[in-house]
Amino acid sequence: MATNLLMGRWSADGVNLWQVDLQCIPLVQGQTTYQVPYNTIVMLDMYYTINNGQQEIDRIMTPISRTEYANYPNKRQQGAPTVAWFDRLLSPTVTLWPAPNGQQAFFKYYRLRQTQDSNLQNGQNVELPLYFLEPYAFGLAHRLALTWAADKAPALKVEYNESWDIATRQNRETANTYVSPMLNGYFR
Repeated sequence: MATNLLMGRWSADGVNLWQVDLQCIPLVQGQTTYQVPYNTIVMLDMYYTINNGQQEIDRIMTPISRTEYANYPNKRQQGAPTVAWFDRLLSPTVTLWPAPNGQQAFFKYYRLRQTQDSNLQNGQNVELPLYFLEPYAFGLAHRLALTWAADKAPALKVEYNESWDIATRQNRETANTYVSPMLNGYFR
C-alpha cells in the first residue's frame, strides 16, 4: 500500500515523462462527448486529424474550463472543433466544441496517465526509469518510517527530497522555447 501511495503522489505532483502517451479517439459527426481512459490524470496537448485520403492534417485545440463550456449557447453546433473540456470524473470524459462536422477523423491527445499499481511479488519491478529508483527507495523508506521508526523519518525525508530534486531535473523536455512579442499592435 505504501508503494502505491507514493506512486499516486508522484502522479499528482506533475508531469512524469515516462507516464505520457498518445491517445486517439475516432470522431463521430455531431457527437460532442467521448469517454477517456480512467487512468488519465491530465490532457497535455490536444488536436484533431483530418484525413482527406491522401494525407493527414492536424489542427491544435486548446483546453477550456467547465465554466467556459457552460457559457457556449449552442452546444450542438457543428464545425471544426477548436476547444476541449476535460471532465476529470472517476470515469473521465472530454467534450469538444463545436461538435465534429464529419470532416475530422480523430481526436488525439497526449496525456499524463496514472502510474501502474506496484505489485512487488515474484520479482516484479515498479514502473520507473532507472534515475527514479533512488528517490523511490528513500520515499518508500520515509513513508514506512512514519509508522515503524518515527525517529528516522526526518533524516529519510531529507534524503528523499534531495534524490527527488536530482531525478526531476532529468525529467524535463529539452526542446527550446521561444517567446516573441508582437509589437505591431502597440504602435499607432
